[in-house]
Amino acid sequence: MEETVRTLPYGEWPSPVDAATAAAHDGSPEYVGFVGDEVWWTEPRPAEGGRRTLVRRHSDGAEESVLPAPWNVRSRVVEYGGRPWAGFVRDDDPLVVFVDFTDQRLYRYEPGGEPRPLTPVSPVGQGLRWAEPTLLPDRGEVWCVLEEFTGDGPGDVRRVLAAVPLDGSAADDRGAVRELTDDRHRFVTGPRLAPDGRLVAWLAWDHPHMPWDGTELRLADVAPDGTLHDARTVAGGPGESVAQADWTHDGRLLHSSDRTGWWNLYLDGEPVCPREEEFGGPLWKPGSRWFTPLGSGLIAVVHGRGAATLGILDPQTGDVADTAGPWTEFSPTLAAHGERVVAVGASPRSAHEVVELDTRTGRTRVIGAPHEDAVDPAHYPEPRVRTFTGPDGREIHAQVYPPRNPGCSGPDGELPPYVIRAHGGPTGRAPLVLDLEIAYFTSRGIGVAEVDYGGSTGYGRAYRDRLRERWGVVDVEDCAAVASALADEGTADRDRLAVRGGSAGGWTTAVSLTTTDLYACGTILYPVLDLAGWGPEETHDFESHYLESLIGPRAEVPGRYAERSPAAYADRLTVPFLLLQGLDDRICPPVQCERFLARLEGKGVPYAYLSFEGEGHGFRRAETMVRALEAELSLYAQVFGLEVSDLPVLELTGSAGSAGADR
Repeated sequence: MEETVRTLPYGEWPSPVDAATAAAHDGSPEYVGFVGDEVWWTEPRPAEGGRRTLVRRHSDGAEESVLPAPWNVRSRVVEYGGRPWAGFVRDDDPLVVFVDFTDQRLYRYEPGGEPRPLTPVSPVGQGLRWAEPTLLPDRGEVWCVLEEFTGDGPGDVRRVLAAVPLDGSAADDRGAVRELTDDRHRFVTGPRLAPDGRLVAWLAWDHPHMPWDGTELRLADVAPDGTLHDARTVAGGPGESVAQADWTHDGRLLHSSDRTGWWNLYLDGEPVCPREEEFGGPLWKPGSRWFTPLGSGLIAVVHGRGAATLGILDPQTGDVADTAGPWTEFSPTLAAHGERVVAVGASPRSAHEVVELDTRTGRTRVIGAPHEDAVDPAHYPEPRVRTFTGPDGREIHAQVYPPRNPGCSGPDGELPPYVIRAHGGPTGRAPLVLDLEIAYFTSRGIGVAEVDYGGSTGYGRAYRDRLRERWGVVDVEDCAAVASALADEGTADRDRLAVRGGSAGGWTTAVSLTTTDLYACGTILYPVLDLAGWGPEETHDFESHYLESLIGPRAEVPGRYAERSPAAYADRLTVPFLLLQGLDDRICPPVQCERFLARLEGKGVPYAYLSFEGEGHGFRRAETMVRALEAELSLYAQVFGLEVSDLPVLELTGSAGSAGADR
């Protein structure tokens, strides 16, 4: 029987996508790898305090979460973390090392036993942290990145490559950890050993550069005793970003570099497949993988312009054969074993899944975290990939999700409200994947547009560099251009536009609300709001000099830091807003919100401030995500004049509150 379509106001459509459903499906598998013939990966558990578990896929296809709660397989190196585990087969049984989030120690685990610590606890500052482990069983060591705090400040830190004994002798002895490199470089990635073990490669960079600005590809000889000698730079530099390096089966050095304006691959320094598309990306987490060499000489690659797909590159011809399947977006995590390639893919119709490609047959299949429809997929949003025109005729890439519900349509003559979403980073982009948080709104009749504003990745270095010294200008203009275009063309209701973003997107949202009159309201999550404070003394070390490129050298243009800060112009804000913040956030700490709200005191602007104990930068707990999503919808319902049933009403007041309740 055909379902009757009801005519209801946009934003008031009944939907099966509730906040709990969206929260339960948040996050994705990450850090795939082989342990012998088996595939392992990490996976989120929002209902278990937001921890990440380690999943093992047995040879018979059965999945097992090998570490029960409260084990949390997640590194805090550079705060965003990095690859937290590695494994190999020993005497026919797996042996795995992993980092636990709580104490950041490196542990050894063998199925049937309890995890045993390999590294000590340091009482200094934030202690010792580890990432991107590489197991060397013949040496009895794990080589990895060591991040060591030398004082109480966020900048009191050094990073080196280090060797940790596998026998546990360093569990209580920092002196038993062998440092492989000195700390001349502020940042390093994990070691990649050549097949014969005689050479090792890694990436390094220093303040004020971010890794997408400029990195060095370092190479050193490995002596028989495991010490490194003659370390030298073989590629990269201040204006060239090398995103990844690895070795082919026959000992040739492969790396991705944006020296031409696009992250392309180079084999022993020679271009392999020169194209105006990306074979690399922003290195937010050590251990990200956009390519992996195969034993056949082929190379598995995650590549594209905008959305990234999985392909197999023949370095002799430069040809790329993309894999068949429904996936439109692949994450920067790859692993290979023989001719098998494992990746994580998703699409607008499916969440992230662990996908295996057999390069001999070209066959792909889902082998882990299979997507299961939580609701009728007729309620999923359908993206329209579009290019808009911004100031000076520049192109702006975006994904537009119109309202979609099989049982509802809007009244004739009424246009839907739209939420303009600014992604975080800002050096990042909005992935083209199923997001039930977006479905939460579109299935109710509220449209969403995700804007890859100037500064986003996936479109070449020139597009990325548009934001250079213009953060708070270009991003705001591009979001406004998309919002205005949607209104001008009759897609969106001009009087019911909202802007929303988290982290750097929270900054863009706040600047938009204080410098334009385009939006009726906004949702700001864990934002940067005060540039004068957000720097070496207030945020973490990794991004402590990010503003040097986003705003300009602080010593040369100090006034610009005040001029761009929404906190300095909080009194210009006249529309309602929702502010959401994790109280354990070390990247954008709560003091940013507190300063902003202090300057709003007595202005009479309706707002709500919800802060959450135990949450950091980006929410991970199911109960937090439910509260935040329902609060956001309640804001829009009140501002847009919507009648939404079964929704906790967000109390909009003029005074700040604390965690968990309406404020």
